[in-house]
Amino acid sequence: MKILEDYFYYYDLARDDEKSKAQLISLFSNEIEFVLNGDRKQGMDSWKSFLDMFFEGTLDIKHMYEGWKPVPGESGAYETKWAVCGKRATGDVYTLTGVDKARLDAEGKIVYLENIPDTANAFDKYKNI
Repeated sequence: MKILEDYFYYYDLARDDEKSKAQLISLFSNEIEFVLNGDRKQGMDSWKSFLDMFFEGTLDIKHMYEGWKPVPGESGAYETKWAVCGKRATGDVYTLTGVDKARLDAEGKIVYLENIPDTANAFDKYKNI
């Protein structure tokens, strides 16, 4: 489960550090399926596009999370509650809370990641990636 712990660690560093961004990307399967507010995307190209758009609009970000736990009744699935604070490129600050669900593939890479924010439509601007 170290890979899931590394996810938040490298996500917070990736905005300003290309090596950390490469490390973050390496945690994911090329067949990654990710879901933002119910909007489903597939493949590494979509994941990289999302990251580029997100980091382009972000000056700083910091995640806190409770720790990844198995999801009852879902084999190989894990979830954690999280909170994030950030500063957008516009200078605005924000906070969000929610739950992430993830599954790992046979190689131990993240093949599925679902971000379920408590704020409806928190990721609407990323629907067109």
